[in-house]
Amino acid sequence: MMAASAHHKSLSSSQSHTQPHPPPKSKRRKNTTNLSATSSSIPDVVSSNSVWCCPALKPHPTTSSAFSSPSHHPRRNFTPTPPLPLPLNNPAISTLPEAVGASPPMDVSPGSGYPVYPSCYSKFNSALNAGLLNPMSPPPVDKTRSSPTLFDMMANEQEYHPRTGAMHSAGQVLPNGRNPAVSAQDRQILLQERVAEILGSCSPGNQFNDQETGDVRLTLSSKDGLSVSLSVHRHILVAHSRFFAAKLSDRWSKQQRSLPHLVEISDCDDIEVYIETLRLMYCKDLRHRLLREDVSKVLGILKISAAIAFDAGVLSCLEYLEAAPWTEDEEEKVASVLSQLHLESSGAGEVLKRVSLEVVPSSVEEANGHGAGGNGEEILLRLLQVVLEGKDEKARREMKGLVSKMLCENNSGRGGTGDLSKESLLSACEGCLRLLRLHLLRAASSDVSEAAQIARQADNLHWILDILIDRQIADEFLRTWAAETELAEAHPQVPAIHRYEVSRITSRLFVGIGKGQILVSKEARCLLLKTWLEPFYEDFGWMRRACKGLDRHLVEDGLGNTILTLPLATQQEILLAWFDRFLNSGDDCPNIQRGFEVWWRRAFWRRNGETSRPPQLRITASCENSS
Repeated sequence: MMAASAHHKSLSSSQSHTQPHPPPKSKRRKNTTNLSATSSSIPDVVSSNSVWCCPALKPHPTTSSAFSSPSHHPRRNFTPTPPLPLPLNNPAISTLPEAVGASPPMDVSPGSGYPVYPSCYSKFNSALNAGLLNPMSPPPVDKTRSSPTLFDMMANEQEYHPRTGAMHSAGQVLPNGRNPAVSAQDRQILLQERVAEILGSCSPGNQFNDQETGDVRLTLSSKDGLSVSLSVHRHILVAHSRFFAAKLSDRWSKQQRSLPHLVEISDCDDIEVYIETLRLMYCKDLRHRLLREDVSKVLGILKISAAIAFDAGVLSCLEYLEAAPWTEDEEEKVASVLSQLHLESSGAGEVLKRVSLEVVPSSVEEANGHGAGGNGEEILLRLLQVVLEGKDEKARREMKGLVSKMLCENNSGRGGTGDLSKESLLSACEGCLRLLRLHLLRAASSDVSEAAQIARQADNLHWILDILIDRQIADEFLRTWAAETELAEAHPQVPAIHRYEVSRITSRLFVGIGKGQILVSKEARCLLLKTWLEPFYEDFGWMRRACKGLDRHLVEDGLGNTILTLPLATQQEILLAWFDRFLNSGDDCPNIQRGFEVWWRRAFWRRNGETSRPPQLRITASCENSS
């Protein structure tokens, strides 16, 4: 195993595997193939004798010369000391990084069953085993060390800040501010644990990473210098991947002088996902294997499968994505990845049908018996009618909130092309108003069998009015409501318990005018108050007691501001009548005292401060006699 470790550290050379120490650098690489592949691009394949190559879609990231390879740094005598006695030939120990920068490839043979611990735990574990420490106490601080241990950095990650000034001058600080040697070691250990977990989940008899039968030694290297070596089979790679079939052809195999063939794939975005993709090539039922993964992992496998032309992997991932549920975040990722990969010919269109609606001509829909229901406006109008005609009041309230939210998003430009036009909304208002008029006039003639429909249709009108005001198109409905004199005359003849919901429509119009949300002519405002102010006064006590969501102060301010938009003489007439009513009704009458005070200041207070006759402007002109 010591010889195998030395072989992995000198993977780029073609020397024998039995040398105990790293051989000197060879100027030529005879049996090593470098495949540069990422999960989102076509890999680069570079032969040692430059016989063939495959260009990548994006260049390799440029790295600093200080971190290019371990040969640029002096070797360190770093020997991790585990807390428990381990075999000296443990391959996991021999593959720990020994220099700053790119790590040597890690041998993940199935026989290595011991975890690897950093040396900084040794003294702490020794003291703990000797009974000198409480198991919950922190490790002892070594006064002789010039730098903190890995345990110190992990325990005090928020408070610890390395000496970035001195280390920056030496060029030994990564952009994240951590010690590069410790960071690389920590990441390599975590990668080893994840890879060991993946390989440990292989079913018995699976030949993936079988060192006895594998004829290709595949090294996967990430962009940050981490690497993993696996034993794979050339015939399996060639049979499942068109990329490997072109690069690891029979002609290429005959040119190799020894087994196993050494192949390297560099710049992998995610080594763990790459190993998962390669393992799928050894599975008989890919769909069943993907059931254990989540959507994010399957998307990663899909990108790598597309990059290496692993068609069976691509189809299995697309079938998984088509059937699996998505969260909102996952939906964005799926749409983004599929749009980048351009896999329409492989079935990506079936996956995207979940989030995109194909517009079908209405003639085709009618021929298929579906009607013309594919239009967004028609669907929303149908939903609106279902809510208006629903029978369960609790469900109606919930669905009103949902439809209002959808319409609000569409109106703000976030909901796509489907939206309700002004004509559709006004048509719905006309239908509700017609039913309200029918039931209220019937109740006024002492037929209260369907009096409950009065409150129902008034509530529908109030909901649609909210939508109209939100879209700033409620002026036409205000004029229509102000002209309903017959409805207002029949209003007092209906019991208040059935009619008070009608006055909620009037109060909503008052609030809209008072806030400047509805702008209509002076005549329309005067007609509204003339027609509906008295019924509003009569129902205000019932509204205050029965309407749970009524904001009394908001309605009173809306009414006062509406009155103050009228001519001063009309203000005086309405406010003096209110003053008399308020003194006799109390809380059953809206309190618009603030509007009354404003009218009083307008009418009398400023006038008393003025002179009896405004001063006249006198203009004089002087002409000089030219003589």
